[in-house]
Amino acid sequence: MMTSVWRPYCQMKTAPPPMKVVATEGCHLIGSDGERWIDGMASWWSACHGYNHPHVRQMVNEQLQRMPHVMFGGITHEPAERLATRLAELAPGDLNHVFFSDSGSVAVEVAMKMAIGHWRRRNRPGRTRFLAFHNAYHGDTTGAMSLCDPKRSMHARYSDAITEQFHVALPRDESTTLELDRVLSRHSDSIAGVFVEPLVQGAGGMRFHDVETLVRIREACRRHNVLLIADEIATGFHRTGKMFAVDHTSDFESPVVPDILCLGKALTAGTMSMAVTIARSHVFDSFYDDDPGAALMHGPTFMANPLACSAANASLDLFESTPYNVANIESILRKRLSVLTDVDCVAEVRCFGAVGVVQFRDPPNMQLVQDELVRRGVWLRPFGDCLYTTPPLCVDDDSLHQICDAMIEATHATVLQCT
Repeated sequence: MMTSVWRPYCQMKTAPPPMKVVATEGCHLIGSDGERWIDGMASWWSACHGYNHPHVRQMVNEQLQRMPHVMFGGITHEPAERLATRLAELAPGDLNHVFFSDSGSVAVEVAMKMAIGHWRRRNRPGRTRFLAFHNAYHGDTTGAMSLCDPKRSMHARYSDAITEQFHVALPRDESTTLELDRVLSRHSDSIAGVFVEPLVQGAGGMRFHDVETLVRIREACRRHNVLLIADEIATGFHRTGKMFAVDHTSDFESPVVPDILCLGKALTAGTMSMAVTIARSHVFDSFYDDDPGAALMHGPTFMANPLACSAANASLDLFESTPYNVANIESILRKRLSVLTDVDCVAEVRCFGAVGVVQFRDPPNMQLVQDELVRRGVWLRPFGDCLYTTPPLCVDDDSLHQICDAMIEATHATVLQCT
């Protein structure tokens, strides 16, 4: 049957019909017949406080009555100014300059433009390319695609049509650190910045690395005088147990403070699309000039949308008033999912913060896995060789156990069907 909707990340000719949802409540999706599924994905990491939170809804409704939208060029408004101030206070170091956009991919594109413009203002116009890491994922727009792993990501088939960037292994040891140094040294005249997903690589395979690896990346950027750009679109807002993943270095003698920080997803508690790119003072100051031509020429139509800003301010209110126990979520995920390490087709089970991952050695039919999960009242969307959960931070223990039960049972049931 033909459809007017072109759905994301699926082959329209062969994919089964999507699951239809008519309402949401708390951590649940609700179907037309009243079926309920726990959303173990938090709508792609975004619904951190669950759905329909009364405080978020109230602030958005109040803003809707006053002013749903106004262009941000030459105009400002209180929700945006208050949100920018609060984000600057939360971000580490002197990450004080907040640029609004309307999606995570655009926030990455803005960071790229900031970095290139920064070096042009400092008489290094040749610095127009970037370094990212194996298994990286930074978004679906053209510039962001170029930062994704050119061989291992969903965008590999477009690698010949987009800007070629540099990609190396994460510096987990001496040899990979030397390789990072070698590439940065050899191409010092052309690399504007290094992009990293701190501690958790998302759609490139749900892979984790330790804080020491993040520190090695920062030190390499310092040695070679390139900008460090942290893509925390997925990890921001307590997903790893800290407000931002880079905050796991806050107790170090020299904490990691990226030159540019990208945030999105949970920023508005999953209410509507918005993202920000936050720059440190030395990056902002490169554009701060009497010359109009030195301005950052970027301005999405819906940047700083007042409704989205109100949702984000409400979300920050909730983070201030609700101390989520992410350590408890991690503990339950780690304990419950560990039983799957005994399954022959499971290569690894790994958990960090409110992220639980089952990676398959020989992946079963992932559509069968998803069907089994749905039958057990849980919505997850496996991809590649991974079955993973990123539940709302407000998830209660019973719901979290139901997610784990469904992941365990679906894995066993699907393996039996495939043998």
